[in-house]
Amino acid sequence: MIRVSDIPESQIEFSAIRASGPGGQNVNKVSSAIHLRFDVKSSSLPEAVKLKLLRMRDARISSEGVIIIKAQKFRSQEKNRLESLERLNDMLKKCQFVDKPRRKTRPSKSAIRKRLDSKKKQGSIKKNRGKVDDY
Repeated sequence: MIRVSDIPESQIEFSAIRASGPGGQNVNKVSSAIHLRFDVKSSSLPEAVKLKLLRMRDARISSEGVIIIKAQKFRSQEKNRLESLERLNDMLKKCQFVDKPRRKTRPSKSAIRKRLDSKKKQGSIKKNRGKVDDY
């Protein structure tokens, strides 16, 4: 399992930007949000992981193969930096997870029979509703 800690720091680019949203004067003065940029194609990841990452349908992956994560949850730049690394780690975990193959199953004969019997019973109940003819 490959983690963010296995990737060299030189391949991950951080830039501090001003956070959007509420926060009063702090938002206007301090660049506490972090933009993390990670180029998948030129990284040192194994080819299989690169292909899975690039095939992921995620809005954070650009058409050039660059992952862009914007973290602005915290007021501290360092906390936002750690959060962006954690999100990148989650993406790496998700692309390395292998689904176990699905085995086809069929309902048992008794389950089919029970289902058809209940359908017949419900149909007869509905058929017997309505006006009764008295002779």
